[in-house]
Amino acid sequence: MYIAVGVVLAAIFLCIIAVKLFFVKEGTEEVVVKLTERTPLEVTAQDEKSVTLVTKLEFANVGKQVGTIMDALVRPLVPYEQYDGLEVRGRAEREGAPREDDYFEAVLIEAGKSIFVKAYVTLTARKGRSIKEAAAHMVDFPAELIYQETGRRPWRYSKVTIPVRAAEVAALVGVTPADD
Repeated sequence: MYIAVGVVLAAIFLCIIAVKLFFVKEGTEEVVVKLTERTPLEVTAQDEKSVTLVTKLEFANVGKQVGTIMDALVRPLVPYEQYDGLEVRGRAEREGAPREDDYFEAVLIEAGKSIFVKAYVTLTARKGRSIKEAAAHMVDFPAELIYQETGRRPWRYSKVTIPVRAAEVAALVGVTPADD
């Protein structure tokens, strides 16, 4: 009886070792967001009350296996306690696959290949201000691009932080930043 249990445990142990060796040899996915190579923010839409900005980021799979980006979203971090002159919203979109419903459609990234994701940030003026007035007084803030990835490894969330500089936004909407 004990011999049979020992043989079964040894077989399970050897299977686990074999799987781990297989993964070491074959590799896994490794998705890297090239944040330093992102495009500068640019205006995609603007009216009296709001402006929408976009930047494009490369998601490169530098691993040996296919990776999957299952979800992505942009979360701007500018609470009203920091600056209440703007309402700020974000969204992520695959380049070449625009959607009107803010849904991020999953995408496979082959080993050694890249895709591009657009990160949108929409700034809407509050308290009766125009977007130009609000942008002149705004503060720098981070916008986190949060994405869910998987492959041979279990799924996980990762994020990169996109800096949104007040001076850059002011220049894009055509105003000079205020000294306050």
